[in-house]
Amino acid sequence: MTSPRAFDFTDEVAIVTGAGSRLAGEIGNGRATAILLARQGAKVALVDYNVDWAQETKRMIDLDGGQSIVIQADVTDEESCKKAVAQTIGAFGTVNILVNIVGVGGAMGDATRLDLAAWDRDFRINVTSMVLMSRYVIPEMRKNGRGAIVNMSSVSGLLGGNPSLLYPTTKGAIIQMTRAMAAQHGPENIRVNCVCPGMVFTPMVRGRGMTDEMRQARINQNLLKQEGTGWDVGYAILFLCSKEAKWITGLIMPVDGGCSLSTFCKDIMVSKSSAMKQIDMSDIFGR
Repeated sequence: MTSPRAFDFTDEVAIVTGAGSRLAGEIGNGRATAILLARQGAKVALVDYNVDWAQETKRMIDLDGGQSIVIQADVTDEESCKKAVAQTIGAFGTVNILVNIVGVGGAMGDATRLDLAAWDRDFRINVTSMVLMSRYVIPEMRKNGRGAIVNMSSVSGLLGGNPSLLYPTTKGAIIQMTRAMAAQHGPENIRVNCVCPGMVFTPMVRGRGMTDEMRQARINQNLLKQEGTGWDVGYAILFLCSKEAKWITGLIMPVDGGCSLSTFCKDIMVSKSSAMKQIDMSDIFGR
């Protein structure tokens, strides 16, 4: 008997938020995820606030022969999320998959020093945006009798640490939100999982001028002594979205080369070295 082709996403429709990357041709987590889904046959809605970044992702998908559309949206705005989902359904007929990737390093400082207006804004970007997108995608998944949602957190959501209060707090919230959503929507055959990238090297990191010394330090902290990229995160998401993962929900998956098991990584999470004070948490974890 011939086995079906693995990771066949033919007739699947996916929405990927944060599907662009700031540098042309470079691979971030959202761009990698969108390209991989399209390569496997999915029709992909590329949702991003920056249309040019998403258009570059579409160009790369087009070169592969994939199908995608670009949707400009502010995922912190409920009406914008509603329209993005409606545009996807209008173009492709349905939605089976939602990948929530949008996130920022956000406000820096401890509870005594951070800007509370920035805290509210960045919490909405990192957490509320995922609720808003899910609010309008889940009803369509219910019609189909199935669906897959993947939320992006970070190993900082597992480990906490300095110098930011906001970043690990929001990433920890995403982990618990994922578990709650998995419990709530499991009976509807809607799976909800979470990936927690470690110190991945992405265009955001490159664009902020990370030194070779810091880059090597990031590599040295993981057990495999290898540099992670957006492709590593994208492949993990691809699996969780696939029919091969049909019995997996509520999973919190580190994609970190063993960082979350590494003493060095845990030391970084609790360190307040001068080097750490000079960079944003999003630089460390490669958003």
